[in-house]
Amino acid sequence: MVELDGSSPAQRNRATLEEVAELAGVSRATVSRVINGKPRVSHDTRVAVERAATRLGYVPNRAARSLVTRRNDSIGLVIPEPTAQFFNDPFFPRLVRGVTEGLAEPGVQLVLFMPQSSKQEARLADYLAGGHVDGVLLVSLHGFDGLPLGLRRQGIPVVLCGRPLAAADLSYVDADNEHGAVQAVTHLVEQGRQVIATVAGPQDMGAGVDRLEGYRRGLRAAGRPVDPELEEIGDFTFEGGQVGMQALLERRPDIDAVFVTSELMALGTMSALRARGRRVPDDVAVVGFDDSPVGLTANPPLTTIRQPTELLGREMTRLLLQMISTGDQRPQHLVLGTELIVRASSIAVPARRRVSRSHPPGSTLPAERRSSPGNPRRRPS
Repeated sequence: MVELDGSSPAQRNRATLEEVAELAGVSRATVSRVINGKPRVSHDTRVAVERAATRLGYVPNRAARSLVTRRNDSIGLVIPEPTAQFFNDPFFPRLVRGVTEGLAEPGVQLVLFMPQSSKQEARLADYLAGGHVDGVLLVSLHGFDGLPLGLRRQGIPVVLCGRPLAAADLSYVDADNEHGAVQAVTHLVEQGRQVIATVAGPQDMGAGVDRLEGYRRGLRAAGRPVDPELEEIGDFTFEGGQVGMQALLERRPDIDAVFVTSELMALGTMSALRARGRRVPDDVAVVGFDDSPVGLTANPPLTTIRQPTELLGREMTRLLLQMISTGDQRPQHLVLGTELIVRASSIAVPARRRVSRSHPPGSTLPAERRSSPGNPRRRPS
């Protein structure tokens, strides 16, 4: 119920700063400093104020606090992808989990935006520029999207997930996609595979470009030629993996290995191979990229490149909160290491037989083997 003065009974009965100050025996200004986490308050005074606030059931007025601090205690997470892909691709929920973990301690709210068209993105840009959030995390950008630079020009702190294609002065956190792809190709070469193909990601995204370049670099390092007939571009979806593998087999039926640059695409690739009567890994070895739980459900379990998805989300959040609190928006570039996780989808048949003979009867083989991950590193700004 709302009273004639516009307030509800709960609002009229809400404890005030003055009441907390009176009970704690301090000034209203001191209570305000404690509530807002300001320094220059003794430990005993802080404890007295916190006890008084708890006893009275004091709840800070976020609107009033926002007027004083000029902050909303909320950040925006922008993911311009179709809703179906957001819910089907395990990368996104894991990234959001990392972001929310990064926001848990400071108590900042997360607002999710998923613009589905250029018109919606233009409206979103106006909304964000209106001061409704303190900063923005941008994920899964395609091409030379002007949104992050536009927000930056408005003075809004921005952190990207992934290296932007444009050479822009923007902060980002990324996995070492190129090195991860090199790890995948090197592993396939070591397994004795001769015709190694790839289903790459979209070439309007930094991850897609870097993983394709890593595939090529891995081949060159092994003294193998780079053959365009062994490359197919996908879209990080299950269907993209199916279509890409079908096209590769039409051109090169002699393929005996494929590096697929996302785990969902890898599952689609394995489906296409089964439909053509190809056995994994006996006929074609498969390596994916992500290391999400879906890779363990594959038959056989999927060898993959692990990227630290939750850590990506936490580090993006840490950088953004740091920019908000300090006002320092100088670009920072953080690149996290990747790790090869070896499972049954890529192990050469002779190698598996040698390993099985080395184990006594009744023993079990390890579920997976790991290579040593790369260390997180900062790229020069």
